[in-house]
Amino acid sequence: MHTSTDKTLYRGRFAPSPTGPLHFGSLVAALGSYLDARHNRGEWLVRVEDLDPPREVAGAADSILHTLEAFGLEWDGPVVYQSMRNGLYDTALEQLARNGKLYGCACTRKEIADSSIKGQGTIYPGTCRNGLPAGRTARSVRVRVDDTCIRITDRLQGIVEQRLADEVGDFVLRRADQLVAYQLAVVIDDAEQGITDVVRGADLLDSTPRQYYLQQQLGLPAPRYLHLPIAVNASREKLGKQTHAGAVQPDAGNRILIAALTFLQQALPDDAAMAGQAELLQWATVHWNVDALPRKRLQPAPEIPSA
Repeated sequence: MHTSTDKTLYRGRFAPSPTGPLHFGSLVAALGSYLDARHNRGEWLVRVEDLDPPREVAGAADSILHTLEAFGLEWDGPVVYQSMRNGLYDTALEQLARNGKLYGCACTRKEIADSSIKGQGTIYPGTCRNGLPAGRTARSVRVRVDDTCIRITDRLQGIVEQRLADEVGDFVLRRADQLVAYQLAVVIDDAEQGITDVVRGADLLDSTPRQYYLQQQLGLPAPRYLHLPIAVNASREKLGKQTHAGAVQPDAGNRILIAALTFLQQALPDDAAMAGQAELLQWATVHWNVDALPRKRLQPAPEIPSA
């Protein structure tokens, strides 16, 4: 673990969910956020997003951390676990409730899907916004949105605009199983940890306006965002547990790092194949080039080297 006590103008983070071992797509996100932080002489934190026990795999968090260390991606300070931070999330919910921004919702996912206009996704229709239907009890807690257009400038993907009322609707902050929703937890954690820059996969780009809205409602600063292309298989499906993506193998040497840097279209030293892992990371940090990153949301994954 890298340790640093110096204050910095840049603080980044990698926040994996422990739903399985680190696969190539997750390594790309970790590497991109690490290089952006270190290139800017910033801190790089690791936060385990373990708020969804039904989806978690026993031992996955430790496996991910060990894999990061094996690839030389050393973080600053202690690892933070979201499961230990429920008090912070409860305080934020109380603030929003005092401001009249929350209400209980009795709707099930099926009811919302059935009431959505075909082809427009599951936009919440506001069924419980002005009170629960007769005979129903609240299952989840939603936040009220307005009809303003959220506009965010991503460092790579450019301008992102979303009118939450039309494209999402009031969204859930506490789920029916009483777990805190990702959208709230990530906003609170980034603010509490002083994160200035979020570098992550483009699969989360459409979530960013909701997070920006919560930052506004809670009076929290908004970090800068950079959404990297996500690695997809031949069927254009995101690499992950659902698509049976294999774990990256650190004992494949620096070949996986080379594959990840190539995926991100970063220049490589002439002797990359012969360079040691630490040497390659140092070179990549110095030569990190955001302008060279592919400006797309999806990109085919390369053939992943094995040991």
